[in-house]
Amino acid sequence: MIEPNLLASSPRKIRQANEIAALQALHRARQLSRADLARILNLNRSSSGHIIAELTAAGMVREVQEAREARPGRSRVGRPGVMLELVPDAVFFLGIELGVEHISTVEIDLRADIVRTRTDPFDGPTHSVEDAIRHAVKLACADLPPDRLAQCEGIGISTPAQFTLDGIVHLAPLLGWKNVNLTELALRHLPFQAPVHVENDANAFAIGAAYDDAEIHSGVTLFVVMESGVGSGILIDGKLFRGGHGLAGEIGHMHAEGKPGQGRSLEQIVGLTSILAEYRTVTMRPAASFDDFLADVRDRAPDAVSIAEGWAKALAYALVQTCRIVDANRIVLGGSVAQLYPLVAARLIAHMQAAQSSGFPLPVVQLNPRADLGSAFGAACLMHQRYLSLESPRLYGDG
Repeated sequence: MIEPNLLASSPRKIRQANEIAALQALHRARQLSRADLARILNLNRSSSGHIIAELTAAGMVREVQEAREARPGRSRVGRPGVMLELVPDAVFFLGIELGVEHISTVEIDLRADIVRTRTDPFDGPTHSVEDAIRHAVKLACADLPPDRLAQCEGIGISTPAQFTLDGIVHLAPLLGWKNVNLTELALRHLPFQAPVHVENDANAFAIGAAYDDAEIHSGVTLFVVMESGVGSGILIDGKLFRGGHGLAGEIGHMHAEGKPGQGRSLEQIVGLTSILAEYRTVTMRPAASFDDFLADVRDRAPDAVSIAEGWAKALAYALVQTCRIVDANRIVLGGSVAQLYPLVAARLIAHMQAAQSSGFPLPVVQLNPRADLGSAFGAACLMHQRYLSLESPRLYGDG
């Protein structure tokens, strides 16, 4: 819902706030009756009807017949009622993940449903940031008809990097980038005009992993994304916590083995690059893939199981130490490496129990069901979230 302190006294601002609140309500509920929407907006039927009429005229909302299964508490006799829902193809949003070994893109509609996804292998460290942006924009816009480009209301870009609070890449060690304005580069290469927002991949993953939840989770949720690198995003009562410098959740650099300054960081133990390097060495199979490794873990091959055990132990230690500081009551794992978790879940929990002090409760650990989408989906959701807020570009210049 709209924060009261964001409301202005002018009729125009009040109308805009009510429109946004209506769009947010329909996004969360999928379908609502006119009476239910008026109740949520705390408006009478007449005032709510004006809001609905404006959104309908703008092509954002439509009437549909009630789906019987959508409201199971109601009697099945009589004609179905008329419900309101968002028009899915009214607008769309693009999400881009600039990874170390791949570039992924996602298109979502006004309901935040996924329309299409694409992934290309891309060796990020061997290419310039401009090459990466050029390739990502081409991938994201492929198959988009020219007459549909104007309906794009935002492009989110995620990458494993430390960002300044004004959106500049301060450092992306895995990609070799430093002091890069990704927003400016993207705007330069886009074949159309649309808002662009850049975000750390773990923060974007956190937004995307929580975006489909029917209710906002109260408390603290730690979202850990594991690809070539390791990062995490923190949501507190559903809101992203960035920290004082925008670097909250950088657990990949946590010391996890050996003496400080001499051992390995968490990222160097549980990241994809390290797992594959160790697995290829012990199996003497230089072309072995992560899928090969997972298959060997399932088959209880000793070398693969030993690597998986080390992974679980290092990750458990890092999660326990992090949760002692942020007191998370839920941990959500994602990224391609998170596919290992179901195979070693019991070992991970056992290591967490062994490392945890008795006074600290263990958080619930879950696998994100959309872990394969990575941070591209979250980047698109960030733009969808912005569109359904008072920061929405559609409100600018609206009379």
